[in-house]
Amino acid sequence: MGRAFVYVVLGGGVAAGYAALEFARRGGYSRGELCIISEEAVAPYERPALSKGYLLPEGPSRLPKFHTCVGANDELLTAKWYKEQGIELVLGTRVISADVRRKTLLTATGETISYKTLIIATGARALKLEEFGISGSDAANICYLRSLEDADKLVNAMNSCSGGNAVVIGGGYIGMECAAALVTNKIKVTMVFPEKHCMGRLFTEKIAEYYESYYTSKGVTFTKGTVLTSFEKDSTGKVTSVILKDGNHLPADMVVVGIGIRANTSLFEGQLLMEKGGIKVNGQMQTSDSSVYAVGDVATFPIKLFEGDIRRLEHVDSARRTARHAVAAILEPSKTRDVDYLPFFYSRVFTLSWQFYGDNVGEVVHYGDFTSSSPRFGAYWVGKGQILGAFLEGGSREEYEALLVIVRRKTKVSNMSELEKQGLAFAVQESKKDVPDSGVTLGEKPAFVWYATAGVVAAVSISAFGYWYGRKRRRW
Repeated sequence: MGRAFVYVVLGGGVAAGYAALEFARRGGYSRGELCIISEEAVAPYERPALSKGYLLPEGPSRLPKFHTCVGANDELLTAKWYKEQGIELVLGTRVISADVRRKTLLTATGETISYKTLIIATGARALKLEEFGISGSDAANICYLRSLEDADKLVNAMNSCSGGNAVVIGGGYIGMECAAALVTNKIKVTMVFPEKHCMGRLFTEKIAEYYESYYTSKGVTFTKGTVLTSFEKDSTGKVTSVILKDGNHLPADMVVVGIGIRANTSLFEGQLLMEKGGIKVNGQMQTSDSSVYAVGDVATFPIKLFEGDIRRLEHVDSARRTARHAVAAILEPSKTRDVDYLPFFYSRVFTLSWQFYGDNVGEVVHYGDFTSSSPRFGAYWVGKGQILGAFLEGGSREEYEALLVIVRRKTKVSNMSELEKQGLAFAVQESKKDVPDSGVTLGEKPAFVWYATAGVVAAVSISAFGYWYGRKRRRW
């Protein structure tokens, strides 16, 4: 028993939806030649919505409102759309093995699906406590957040916990955004993580201090520099207390765990080259096998801006961009240049909103007002006399685009004290300069500005669901 396709997208997350839209717009396939295989029972959706509007206490967002590709202010791809486009959705299907040499996939039901070209969009899975030697995370009131099923479990736990206590394990994106959702649902929150401050792989201590202070004003308690060791449970098996390494016991009516993710590469280990926890690809998103491409969280790809250093980026913007790029490379290889991605991360929660571009390496220069209730502050990362990264809280669209421009250009910095003094004005002024070698001329909107506007559009779209967060975890 089996089926054969020309193109197979393995995985049903964000990247799969954007790949499908790119296929449909470019053509190059006939009805029945393209399929998407997904373990989930629904068509691809904007996964970041699960930790935003899906968790709101009033008017929560539900499918079909956040199917791809609304996160980029594009078409809403429901199951009906896929049918109209001649794209077969193979849902609720788990692939248990892959044979790259024979170009076949074997499902849990025993069906063999063959392909001529494969796009691996398997994403990543949430790390479980058991992987760190802590048992008991199958309790009904311990929640992770990666899938629609996870989100439903979290919503049910919150509904039964109003006015109670929640412990959030982890201080990265999932921890921070879930903590905000829990507070919004009138639940008392304690966050526990081993680092010195939240968002330790992106935020500086000074930036983190502001956000921790803001969260504290909303009722969140931070317990830093320690880790969970075990749970206390009642006779029904539900967690009643979280026991920490420092000996403290935290009362818990529910627990949310956000301790990182791991790329789903196991089907292809030993068959494709791996690096930095993902499947290694070239600038066309092509793996070590010419008939196989990898995109999104699972792909480790070269970043031109970082002198070709390869990175695996776990963020929705990267998933969207790499998926589209892979399809372009498959259908029109001679016209498709190597991917030239500018790492971009963003967040909006409560009344706060920030964006980050580039790489957080080098000497840091902070600027702006870190004390206002309507904050407007930021930071530059400078290395070898060039801007390598830029962060801004509370900026306008034009100001965020200015950051994008100076990071893309690697704008030179001659005086660090003057940079601190000028602050955001430096980016605004430098972005308006005509720099011929950069391919950006004065008065011309950069071709790459869509990175920034995609973030703004995503913010607007997802804020319709509630507060939103761009997700990046491990690169932190």
